[in-house]
Amino acid sequence: MDWLQNPEFLARAQFGFIAMFHIMWPPLTIGLALVLFGMEAAWVKTKNVFYFHQVKFWTKLFLINFGVGVISGIPMEFSFGTNWGPFSTSAGDFMGNILGFETAMAFMLEAGFLGIMLFGWGRVGPKMHLFATGMVAFGSTLSAFWIMVANSWMQTPAGVKLVDGKFAITNWYDAVFNPDLPYGFGHMFTAAIELSLVVMAGVSAYYLLRKRHVDFFRPAFKWAVISLFIVAPLQIFIGDSAGSSLAETQPAKLAAIEAHWHTNKPGEGAPWALLAIPNQKEQKNDWALEIPDGLSMIVTKTMTGKVVGLDHFKPEDQPPVWIPFYAFRVMVAAGVFVAFMAFWTLWMLWRKRERMTAARISENKWLLRGWLLAVPAIYAAVEAGWMTREVGRQPWIVYGMMRTSQGVSNLPADTVLWSLAMYMLFYGVIGVTAFVFAARMIRKGPSFEDPPAAPGQGGKPEHAAAPKHVPFTPPVAPIAPASVSAKLAVKGGQ
Repeated sequence: MDWLQNPEFLARAQFGFIAMFHIMWPPLTIGLALVLFGMEAAWVKTKNVFYFHQVKFWTKLFLINFGVGVISGIPMEFSFGTNWGPFSTSAGDFMGNILGFETAMAFMLEAGFLGIMLFGWGRVGPKMHLFATGMVAFGSTLSAFWIMVANSWMQTPAGVKLVDGKFAITNWYDAVFNPDLPYGFGHMFTAAIELSLVVMAGVSAYYLLRKRHVDFFRPAFKWAVISLFIVAPLQIFIGDSAGSSLAETQPAKLAAIEAHWHTNKPGEGAPWALLAIPNQKEQKNDWALEIPDGLSMIVTKTMTGKVVGLDHFKPEDQPPVWIPFYAFRVMVAAGVFVAFMAFWTLWMLWRKRERMTAARISENKWLLRGWLLAVPAIYAAVEAGWMTREVGRQPWIVYGMMRTSQGVSNLPADTVLWSLAMYMLFYGVIGVTAFVFAARMIRKGPSFEDPPAAPGQGGKPEHAAAPKHVPFTPPVAPIAPASVSAKLAVKGGQ
């Protein structure tokens, strides 16, 4: 097998595997940080012990995700120097600074306050603890911003020029706020929010199905569903805007995503292939289920708008088609499914003209099972979205300026292959371990412990006497949960 002796392919496979594993964790981590901040703010303001119990329960899931995210992300940093040395040398003036900003400005802020957030209960006052939780949430979001700056620059490089094989910065503002950043960061941030809400809804649905702690998880379920009613359609809108921008910034990627081989003639619309069997060798689709003029309408908002096809580019400059074409459709299908679940749930409540009582929710098992299915669906959407974004950028490591083949280190194929095998084994172990711990935590359920007394106060705090199982109706405006990044989308997806 020739690919086993191809160092470039193996280096890309190794980075891709690490990135795909890593991206599963940061979005939920960062999203839960914002959820926890919102719930803790409600506890500090209202003194309702219900919010404290919510914070303590979701913090356990946050901690598992944070730990695995950090462990799985560290090798990505090292791989820039080991597997992608020429790229690091050429782009180090920009990438080194941006990733340094992420570490010093964001990750250190997040990590510095994490100890107070996890172990500061009863050791610092409630407001100080809330501040620490807010700093963890802010640091996570800031980290996502810098990571997406780096990745977006690789998608649409700006503010630089190549001088003797090195990227020289000509305008820092243009480089940081490059054309892809608003769409890339916005889409990834919203994806993290959506993922966090779906996980909340799915975990809550698990308990409602089993009629366990229904008074505890019913409000969390309602918060998530009401928020998704807004966030899921918003994500679809942002994704559509991001896709349309590709026509200007990365037309080859857009053509690959849509298996659009031939630029449509003036006065004729470009069809949109709902499904297809792409044949890159012959530069055509062997079969396609198409909507006439659909692609022109999606991209240009006109029936006959011009959409550049892959025939506009040399074969060596074309991205692979199969992966971005079907990965994009998996992402869209999962996003539409989540939006459908949110609309279906709220429509049923409106149609019944009844409050979402525990009894009513528990009776509708198909609805709750649908939310359980939404959890793997949203993770599939995140993975598929990353694959669309990164594979669609090929054959460029810096789009239009530096090829992936120019950025890879000159390493023996056997060395890269064995390191890939070791990464797969190691990540498999920590992935299974994290899943076991998360499943155990979910099965155990909330602990309903008393809130800690503030430092210097004896006995139990005043609000500790509140009922431990308070039926609760959330406010009309749900607590905004969520969060962002895949700390990863960025780190390159060589």
